[in-house]
Amino acid sequence: MPLGSVRPSPLVEQAANRLREQITGGTWPVGTKLPGETTLAKELGVGRSTVREALRALTGAGLVQPRQGSGVFVIATEPVEDWPTRLRRAAVADVYEVRMLVEVQAARLAALRRTDDDIAAMRAALEGRRAVAAEGDAVFVDADIALHAAVVAAARNPVLTDLFAEFAPALREGLIDLLELTDVRAEEANHGDRAHADLVRAVEAKDSEEAARVAQAELQSTLRLLLSRDR
Repeated sequence: MPLGSVRPSPLVEQAANRLREQITGGTWPVGTKLPGETTLAKELGVGRSTVREALRALTGAGLVQPRQGSGVFVIATEPVEDWPTRLRRAAVADVYEVRMLVEVQAARLAALRRTDDDIAAMRAALEGRRAVAAEGDAVFVDADIALHAAVVAAARNPVLTDLFAEFAPALREGLIDLLELTDVRAEEANHGDRAHADLVRAVEAKDSEEAARVAQAELQSTLRLLLSRDR
């Protein structure tokens, strides 16, 4: 099927989409060598530089691969999803299990590495969580995540911090849904306050094993709720 000319803007995105359609639609199966830049530019009605950028985008998506001196070849018919996209598509319980691995170790490291400023940030976040206990679920979840983020930050490991930041949007959505579907906050508006206060105290006391234990127990209780909801 003919490619057809694209509209003026945004050219690279439109060109990449047209080329992607040819690949995912089966016109160019895996192993096929794509036409040259000049040919593609003519068919799409764009410049070679636009085609080059579009091919870079497809390379980044894992659909094509340039081979030095040979051209560009199709290596997959489905794009590789980036990490944030995969997290959004994952079951929240699966994300939560990985969150536990990250945060239990983060709590342990936070107890060993925390500074006075870190403790102040955690105490402020704990008070912030308490202050919004009477607010809606979304506000409460945001305050809860802020407290956990403060603990992770105290671990002084930028990779852990980045991982938590990647998890946060998917966690937020899942936790809001969980609170809306259960009555845990109807019984206790500031659900989990004692566990969170214990976590802050353990980190402040530099008791790494107690911090890890409290984090594990608190997160495990939420995971049980998530799993029971999905049954």
